[in-house]
Amino acid sequence: MLPALKVVGANPDADLKLLGRIADWCDRYTPFVALEPPRGLLLDVTGAVHLFGSEQAMLKRILSDLGAQGFAVRGALAATPLAAMALARMRSGTVAAPGADGEAIAKLPIDALNLDPVTTHAFRRAGLKTIGQAASRDRRELTARFGARLVYLIDTAFARAESPISPRQPLPDYRVERAFAEPVATEETIRATLVGLAGSLGEVLESRGEGARRLEASFFRADGTLRRIAVETGTPVRDAQVVERLFREKLDALVDPLDPGFGFDLIRLSADRAERAEAQACDFDSDAHARREVRFLVDRLAARFGAERVLAFVPCDTHVPEAAWTALPAQRAGDFKSAWERVRGTGEPPRRPVRLFARPEPASLLRAVPGSHAFHMRWRGAQRVLTRAEGPERIAMEWWRHQDAVPARDYFRVEDETGRRLWLFRDTLTAQWCVHGAFA
Repeated sequence: MLPALKVVGANPDADLKLLGRIADWCDRYTPFVALEPPRGLLLDVTGAVHLFGSEQAMLKRILSDLGAQGFAVRGALAATPLAAMALARMRSGTVAAPGADGEAIAKLPIDALNLDPVTTHAFRRAGLKTIGQAASRDRRELTARFGARLVYLIDTAFARAESPISPRQPLPDYRVERAFAEPVATEETIRATLVGLAGSLGEVLESRGEGARRLEASFFRADGTLRRIAVETGTPVRDAQVVERLFREKLDALVDPLDPGFGFDLIRLSADRAERAEAQACDFDSDAHARREVRFLVDRLAARFGAERVLAFVPCDTHVPEAAWTALPAQRAGDFKSAWERVRGTGEPPRRPVRLFARPEPASLLRAVPGSHAFHMRWRGAQRVLTRAEGPERIAMEWWRHQDAVPARDYFRVEDETGRRLWLFRDTLTAQWCVHGAFA
């Protein structure tokens, strides 16, 4: 009948992703955005209406902005989510008066609640064609006929029960933003805006004695595209120049560059995680400035290459050599209280090798001449003559972590004829010799 009609196969997964992108874009109006699949969004605009003048102006702005992107959109504003969804389906553009949600939806058909077809048909057969008629019936009668879940839905629609909205994104601790009358696209304007927002955010953080550990910049494009870029820091920061430098490193390292398209009409900077930032006093001999520079370098490297690529060694509470440390992201290494234990006295040679092998390497040990103190060691396919040795230092493994017997190790510090020093041990059960590290 309609040869020109275009038929496209349904793709629920793609529809859900598109709904998520629209929800991200709606974050410009309020941080409380929740999905109502398959085609709905719930926005809690409490405390954000004054930014748009009035509730009617805000609703009109949302509908017009989404319509300009090519979406067929309907919306309404009410005190409860279910009442707003019902009004959006039947009376798009309606703003329910405060405390009058029940009156606004009472005359709507029962279809406005978007119930399953069987329940909707049962309401009609019972002569309950509007939401007001269904709500006027006795609760025990409705519960016996349709179940407690339906009664709860009707109560939430009439604000008799609470139905909170769970936002998709965690709410930031602090955020500042700047909207533009005309979209901006130049790099200089974007960076200047980030510096200004970082300064405003820093003033708020300083007044509260806090600093940001994770910062996120959101760039809202005029065509509806949203781009989020986040940086993390090892210590709380609130200096605008430091924040701008970190974001510059992040932007320069992006595989997919920040494309302004037709321009950004809103740029937001938020502190997703803030911590207490105590001011520290230091004397003239203190190296606090050097430590601060090192931390800033770590943050810059992490912003450019990724936090998982900049690692620091952290001590572990064990005496097993290969498990005495672990590598963690350097920005998070400072969160651990444990410190390295000093085992080397002043003037003593090092007790642990500079280089510890990933796995102990097997070796064989033979006395060079019977009755002498020299030994031949075969290791890595080469034979060496050990001229000096010091030990043993017995290290027992953590037997309480294993069901089977775990051997101890007798460690020796040895030196060959070329002056190379190695860390050698002998397994107490198998008598196997292994080289575990090199001192130089």
